[in-house]
Order: sequence, then C-alpha cells, then structure tokens
Amino acid sequence: MDIKEQLEVIRRGADELLVEQELVDKLKSGKPLRVKAGFDPTAPDLHIGHTVLINKLRQLQELGHHVIFLIGDFTGMIGDPTGKNATRPPLTREDVVRNAATYKEQVFKILDPERTEVAFNSTWMNEFDSADMIRLAASYTVARMLERDDFGKRYKSGQPIAIHEFLYPLVQGYDSVALKADLELGGTDQKFNLLVGRELQRHYGMTSQCILTMPLLEGLDGVNKMSKSLNNYVGITEAPGEMFGKLMSISDDLMWRYIELLSFEPLTVIRGWKSEVEQGRNPRDIKVAFAQEIVARFHDQSAATGALAEFEARFKQGALPEDMPEFELPANGQPLALYQVLKQVGLTASTSEAMRMIEQGGVRLDGEKVADKNLQIAKGKTVVLQVGKRKFARVSAN
Repeated sequence: MDIKEQLEVIRRGADELLVEQELVDKLKSGKPLRVKAGFDPTAPDLHIGHTVLINKLRQLQELGHHVIFLIGDFTGMIGDPTGKNATRPPLTREDVVRNAATYKEQVFKILDPERTEVAFNSTWMNEFDSADMIRLAASYTVARMLERDDFGKRYKSGQPIAIHEFLYPLVQGYDSVALKADLELGGTDQKFNLLVGRELQRHYGMTSQCILTMPLLEGLDGVNKMSKSLNNYVGITEAPGEMFGKLMSISDDLMWRYIELLSFEPLTVIRGWKSEVEQGRNPRDIKVAFAQEIVARFHDQSAATGALAEFEARFKQGALPEDMPEFELPANGQPLALYQVLKQVGLTASTSEAMRMIEQGGVRLDGEKVADKNLQIAKGKTVVLQVGKRKFARVSAN
C-alpha cells in the first residue's frame, strides 16, 4: 500500500494519532515500523473489548510492520492505577506467570505467531539496580506526574498516592526505549503513559515514537465500557453459541461500532454494507456475517456455522438449548414466587430486575410469555424459564 492507504488503515477506528507527520516521515523511510503494545497480565481471560488493540496490531502486521506484543510481567507487579481512584494491589509473581501463559495462547488467535515478537519487560527491568531506578526516576518531576488525571484528582481530594505508582508510567515509558519503538498503541486511558515513552526516548537520545490511541469498547448495553463486572461482555473463550447470541443482541447502531473496531473486513466492504442498509437491506444480515466472523476467529468456521444454525433454530423455531442449566429448589411445601426464582437461578441480577422483566414481557414459562409478576411455581412442578432471548433454565420445585 502507498502511505495514504496505510494511514487510512492505521487511523481506522482510532481515537488519536500523535504525531501524524512524524509517522508519515517514518513510513517514507520504507523500513518496517517497530510497533509496540503492552499488556499487563492482570486477568487470565480476555473479552473482545481487550482485543481492540490486538486487532490494530494485526492490521499493522498485515501492512508489513514488525509487531511487538509486550507482556508487562514487571509492571504488572507494580500495579497500574490508570482510571482508578485508589492504589491497585500489585500481582504476585505466580499470578503474572499464570496469566501471561493464557494471554499468549489467546492472542495468537488474532496475531500471526510467526511474525510476532513476544517480549517481557522483566527482561531489561530485572537488570536495573537501585541506582538505575533512581536515575530513571530523576528524568520526571512530581509536578508532571500530577498532570495525569487520576493522580491529580487523588492528590486534590486527599487520597493517598504511593511512591511506587509514579514508577509505573516511567517503566512503561522505558519499555519504549528498550524496544526502540517507532509506534506505540494504547487505550485512550493510557495516553499519559504513552507520552512518557516519547519523552524518555528523547531523553535517551532516540527518535520519539508516535502514539496511536484506541477507544475503549462499549459493552453489549451500548453505554458502559465492556466489563465482566457489569456482565456486558463477550468473552473470547465463551462457547460459540453464547458468543454468537450475544453479538446478535447488540443494537443496529452499535453494530457498526463493533464492526469498525473488531472486524477484519476491508473498509471498502464495510462502506458497501452501510450503503446497502441505507438502501433497505436488513441490518440483521450484516450482524450475522459479523457474528460468524468473530466466532470463526476464536473457534473455527464449522463452529460459526453451527452457532448460526443453533441461533436460528432457537429463536425462529422455538428450539431449546441443549446445554440448559438445571436447578432443584426446595419448596418446603409452598409454591415458589417466580420473581424470586429468576433471581435465585441467576436469570436476573435481582428480584426487582425480575419483576421489571416480567412487566416488559421479557420472561417466558414453558414458552408462554408471563404477564403476572406474582405468578408462582407449584411444589413438584418442573418448568423451563426464559429471560430475554438467550437466558434459559430448567427449574424443579421440590
């Protein structure tokens, strides 16, 4: 690709590119860029929100650039406070090693392992002695550190900031020095740390890296950042049918956001899809193609085909999922209130949500929509409960 076409791919879905002219100059050299993205192994399982950066690495890899997947096993033991209003507990060495192994296994479902350099920042940071760390700390001032939004807010509100937390952006920045990065990727919440990398490279007499920030993906609710704690996520290790169903549940507007950040379809294809929808094509067709792409990426094509068939059978023909969870609840001689059962078996987060879902027509009992929020399940009866399109349970009142 020429430079203009490369820039279009690089900017796709991105929030900010700093500094574009510097990146153009690097591209003009004709040398593959050294592209770095760092990940602290804070959790062993990724969701598709985590893959936004990895997808961008894949796009840059396909442009012929050298991708470095950096596992922050050293920084993970410091604990990045980004976006937090309190000191984050550092990981143990055992946590880091266990989570890092899982990370590598999962990211190679996206990146080409033959063309990916996997680095660990303990490689160089373990060589640092106390004098080296003091010299690194001397390269930045406390005033500059307090410019970082979360540090500034905590300082003004009187919340404690531990000294070791100031080391995190310095070590992340030094990673760019050690790896001679030309371009570093990060989420919008990482901008301060990425800029530290630029400054440290300049401090060590190197050409400063460019920065590409990527947005934080909204969850299935279309409002909050994708998060397991909010239960609005799609996990990349989830069963194909569950993954497919979740992706089909997103709104038509949010679909385009997901496609822009997660699909590997060329921009020309996506523009064509948008044009077809504007001319009357059902957006569901596009959503199906996208959901199959994602399922195939993390499983395989046959799993994607099976997930579509299962989805259509379940929601078009009324078939029930084969892996439906089953529960036996003690009735103690009394009928069970449906709204309490829904909460007990995990189909809703609370009884108030259960009643709200019943009022909205989102609950079915043995395939029939429930209208009475005070409905009870008699002792000795077994029923199939459904909340929304994807949540099922077989419940026996004993």
